[in-house]
Amino acid sequence: MIPTIEAKTLVQHVGSKRNEWFGLDYNINIYRGCNHGCIYCDSRSDCYDIPNFDQVTVKKDAFTMLSKELLSKRRKGVVGIGAMSDPYNSFEKQLEITRNALKIIYDTGFGISLMTKSHLIVRDLDILQNINKKQSVIVSITITCADDLLSKKMEPNAPLSSKRFECIKQLSDAGIFCGVLLMPILPFINDNSDNIRRIVQLAAAAGAKFIYPMFGVTLRDTQRTYFYQMIDELYPNISKKYKQTFHQQYTCWSSNYKELGSAFVRECKINDMLYTMPAIINAYKKKEPQVEQLAFPL
Repeated sequence: MIPTIEAKTLVQHVGSKRNEWFGLDYNINIYRGCNHGCIYCDSRSDCYDIPNFDQVTVKKDAFTMLSKELLSKRRKGVVGIGAMSDPYNSFEKQLEITRNALKIIYDTGFGISLMTKSHLIVRDLDILQNINKKQSVIVSITITCADDLLSKKMEPNAPLSSKRFECIKQLSDAGIFCGVLLMPILPFINDNSDNIRRIVQLAAAAGAKFIYPMFGVTLRDTQRTYFYQMIDELYPNISKKYKQTFHQQYTCWSSNYKELGSAFVRECKINDMLYTMPAIINAYKKKEPQVEQLAFPL
């Protein structure tokens, strides 16, 4: 049985930053924690106050809260799920918590932005297609490595990259606007042009509409400590390179940043792939209906 935790609220209003991250209007996290075991996960940071991030919990009375809070919103919009904790963790197949949340989002007339590393999302294609008939839908699949062996090292409990590309193909074939979150790119590990080009090519072959990148990784406090422990096991001496190169920097950009960026943009243009946030938002987000102004004769 998955543990539950108390929550005062579930739906967060994104506010002025709505066009900085996939045009979200609201954000929710029904699950707290994740068991994909990704070595770089930013959600391990102290600021999020999740002491044992590998322990998955669920918000108590989540469905009642979600329905009540969405119905109270005067403005419809896109609800984001998956910013901190993957909504398709290993418990989701049996519990269907994310699936039921999607049903509520559909019933209340909102759009959806889903971020995940799991191919389990295709189970919910029926609901996504229903939402897509009236509202905006976008799915972002995180892929950091073209090579399955490397993805298994970096994201040990998540589906392999090849399964994620298959997932994109199924979503795309079903008419869902989907693409790749190409982040993070870890300096000294997967920051090479061959990896970047191959991901773009595989994404295009799978029918992805976009790829949004970050050619580096963010590190801070407990997240940094965990990351160094893991790469010491996988790649001896690389943590020393990080300490010498980045010290206590929050954002650690690849030294190949410019080369990777050039290779990425060139490959995206060859494959007719969107890669800037404004273009992605403009392509997937349905126009909001205009409220008709009633004119009265004077």
